[in-house]
Amino acid sequence: MDTTSALGDPAPARITLGAINMEAQDPKRLAAFWASVTTAVPSFNGDSAYLPAAGPDGFAMFFQPRTAPRPEHQAAHLDLTVDWGTRQAEVERLLTLGATHRWDVLDEFPHVRWTTLADPEGNLFCVAEHPPTPDH
Repeated sequence: MDTTSALGDPAPARITLGAINMEAQDPKRLAAFWASVTTAVPSFNGDSAYLPAAGPDGFAMFFQPRTAPRPEHQAAHLDLTVDWGTRQAEVERLLTLGATHRWDVLDEFPHVRWTTLADPEGNLFCVAEHPPTPDH
């Protein structure tokens, strides 16, 4: 088995996403929102909360108390993907859970449509759908 990369460096181990870590003003409240989004069951330890991945294609999340003021600009956000034709219904569900609609990008790109939302603490995330391709 070849253990070097294309650049001749040792090949990295298989890397997977362990968890998304977020600071929150109210970690338990934010964890409850994301538990409703993902259908995961949260566990709590003091002021922190953990959501395990809800199934093999899910992702885990960890929430801890905010240690500094919220940054003015959010440098990263989650892009969640749903099946083609289900984005609008999912957005409506998330709005009933407490998300806030920010904007839609529906016609700018032929390979994706998305809606940008904010969770109850203002963290942006997107709900995207990709049209079927001939090979899928």
